[in-house]
Amino acid sequence: MLDTYDLRCEYRVNPVGIFTDRPRFSWKIASDKQNVFQQSWSLELALDRGFAEPLWQSGFQDSRESHLVPCGIALASSTDYFWRVRIRDRGGEESPWSKPASFSTSMLRNDEWKAVFITGEGEDSGASSAGTLFRGEFAVNREIKAARLYASAKGIYEAFCNGRRVGDEVLSPGFTEYRSRLLFQTYDVTDCIVKGQNVLGFLAAPGWYKGDLVSSRNHFGSRIAVIAQLRLEYADGKTDGRADGASAEIVASSEGWKYAPAPLRFSEIYHGEIYDARLEQPGWEKAGFSGAGWKPVLVESRDTRILQPRDGLPVKEQETLKPVKLFTTPRGERVIDFGQNISGWVRFKAQGKAGDRVKIRHAEALDSAGNFYTENLRKARQTVEYVLRGGGVESYQPHCSFQGFRYIAVDEYPGSGISLDSFEAVAVCSDMRSAGELTCSNLHLNRFVRNVQWSLRDNFVDIPTDCPQRDERLGWTGDANIFSRAACLLMETAPFFRKWLRDMAVSQFPDGRIPHVVPDVLSDRRPGGTGAAGACAWADAVTGVPWAVYTYFKDREILEEMYPAMKKWVEYIRSVAQDGLIFNTGFHFGDWVALDAREGSYHGATPNDLSATAYYAYSVEILAKTAALLGKNADAELYRKLREDIGAAFKNEFFTPAGRLAARTQTACILALNFGLCPREYKKRCLDTLVALLAENKNHLTTGFLGTPYALQVLSENGRLDLAYELLLKDDFPSWLYQVKQGATTVWEHWDGLKPDGTMWSPDMNSFNHYAYGAVCDWVFSVLGGVDTDGGRPGFARALLKPRPGPGIVWADTAYESVYGSIKLRWEIAGGNMNITVEIPPNTDAEMVLPGAPPGIIGGVFFTAAEGGAAAILGSGHYNFEYPWGEA
Repeated sequence: MLDTYDLRCEYRVNPVGIFTDRPRFSWKIASDKQNVFQQSWSLELALDRGFAEPLWQSGFQDSRESHLVPCGIALASSTDYFWRVRIRDRGGEESPWSKPASFSTSMLRNDEWKAVFITGEGEDSGASSAGTLFRGEFAVNREIKAARLYASAKGIYEAFCNGRRVGDEVLSPGFTEYRSRLLFQTYDVTDCIVKGQNVLGFLAAPGWYKGDLVSSRNHFGSRIAVIAQLRLEYADGKTDGRADGASAEIVASSEGWKYAPAPLRFSEIYHGEIYDARLEQPGWEKAGFSGAGWKPVLVESRDTRILQPRDGLPVKEQETLKPVKLFTTPRGERVIDFGQNISGWVRFKAQGKAGDRVKIRHAEALDSAGNFYTENLRKARQTVEYVLRGGGVESYQPHCSFQGFRYIAVDEYPGSGISLDSFEAVAVCSDMRSAGELTCSNLHLNRFVRNVQWSLRDNFVDIPTDCPQRDERLGWTGDANIFSRAACLLMETAPFFRKWLRDMAVSQFPDGRIPHVVPDVLSDRRPGGTGAAGACAWADAVTGVPWAVYTYFKDREILEEMYPAMKKWVEYIRSVAQDGLIFNTGFHFGDWVALDAREGSYHGATPNDLSATAYYAYSVEILAKTAALLGKNADAELYRKLREDIGAAFKNEFFTPAGRLAARTQTACILALNFGLCPREYKKRCLDTLVALLAENKNHLTTGFLGTPYALQVLSENGRLDLAYELLLKDDFPSWLYQVKQGATTVWEHWDGLKPDGTMWSPDMNSFNHYAYGAVCDWVFSVLGGVDTDGGRPGFARALLKPRPGPGIVWADTAYESVYGSIKLRWEIAGGNMNITVEIPPNTDAEMVLPGAPPGIIGGVFFTAAEGGAAAILGSGHYNFEYPWGEA
């Protein structure tokens, strides 16, 4: 049996509104045989599901590639397509045609826009946080074949068609570098259109565009505006006399539309919403509505050059959580606990008379006395107020805002009591596919992995934020950089990161610096303004994140797109570094929030010039590898040589002739060892220093953002796997599992966010939902779980299956849904034996290293001697290995 399944176009299943005229196709292979590889593939593309007249027939192409195979012809805008694939394997077996898959292209040319941005706000509306309603009527007199709505907003919007909410995504159009890129969404509204009068409606609010961000507002503009263009294709194919001969009609937002104030009287990302249901106008989004009191819209702009088709993922509701308990705090607050820290909102029901109010506040923690704790939100109010219209049971959830919370305080609620059945929490995030799962014999570690997964989801709400609750929620580049490998192991992040990296590229400063946050709301972007940019590890996201995406998803296109920005950043460092080699200029966050920081400081004790030079070397190394991959041979040689020179300079600058590292910190040792900057003859001393520094802290880390992600990797790669496991499994302060024992359901910003004595870190920077320290999941999956990709054959074209059991764990079960299919590995020590089961998908193979095993035939496979055990190359299929287990 040979078949194909899970057909995807640009990572999505049957997507509507693809952003390119040359999309890429992917499929997975099913077979009941072992060692199956694709020999060739054949694709067909058509306008009809029956493929009666194919537009493109590739014929069989000799290629093993089944992921991101490019379309062979350029496609038209605003068109529905169908495609299918069949394959042959190396044994000559041929699969049947796959079931047809579909996709549609978006509007691909900017000159296709006929609509204008419309607003209901004047030039002096910058201080307003109210929402606005928009409506436009149009007539349809013939049968519709297809209808596509293209829409966006300067702000956040919800779209309606004839009274129905359009689509299921939320917080559209998302957060981008609006000065250069405003994404529009494509919706199939064929089923919404009727003969006769029709209405398009929009609710819009300030969002990220003009609302409060950090300490100011109107970063990108001062007026809410929407833009909409509806493309109607008629079943009879008539052109209505159009000069271009197209059988389509365009309905566009224009001066003929109307607007009115929305019942959404206040909406802010940080602060929540106030909605007065008494101000609702029933039927406003339907035909036949009188429109009394509605005013003609203003044209905000006719310039559509910043509009681009959505190239990321929609944000959607992902999970609904029921309340765990209702209790009263010592201060007398009525609090509901949902049992999990999330990003999203509360959906609630209430009944009362007109003017009654529901008021809820959101928080992620309780203080040591058990009271509702909001100090760490800083200026973010995270409050939702709903004013009842009266006359029955009413329900509400926020429209254009989201909160980070586990608990809500119900300050006002009509009636004599609160029923938990009237409340539920809704978790939202970008609509990524789950990838990695891991469980093991340590229940606390299992909870920690789930905490990391939750923190990823809670902070991947259109951009990779630092935290989802306080008055920040920004796309900090350093956080995303150090977490990117773990993120790619936990979720299918490639399309998510692609969108964010494009914003990074357009926000890069002319001199090559990368902003601290993307989109950049911290810099003064006016001519002559100052830039919050160029910090080591943070700006190095421009190299680190694309390389992580390529490593795990083999997406070469991302490297091609980002290469100019990667090179520009490296050349900036070279221009300001001492002799072009030691990066000792500019502002750096350094080893952020490390425990070895001076009292009152967030900056760890590791010198910035050492950290910055280490990351400089890392970026140059990635750039050299990328250049070689892309066939830029001169650049590859240039940057390989530069990396060698940086290594030599690092040795001279930061090591004494006797091999002592000048900075005696854990992070300094970790960075030197991890980035290959410790000369071979000095490695033992550097490792011994690290071990001694750990011992001085009772084998606990004092590292911050820069050292923590690589600590366990450095130890396990240099002969101290035992110590790596000890650090991982510690559950006293400071440690990863300390947070779990303290009841954490997400990852904290600080090791000591909640201290052993019940007190908290300073509220000015104490998030309980920060994924950065969750970067250790990279090690947990690849070393403890034993599942990683071979760097020489990325994207799991060859998996590296190499579990390395250590003290305290007796079994682990790991699964990763790669672009080729499911990779599974379970190991268990029982009855004096090691038992390992493996599943490898077709069209891939794996290097299997059995820990502690002797060479020879095991499980029917011949293994050769290898470091730490015995190794073999396995083709696809299921395998079982069992052998005596002793001390490896």
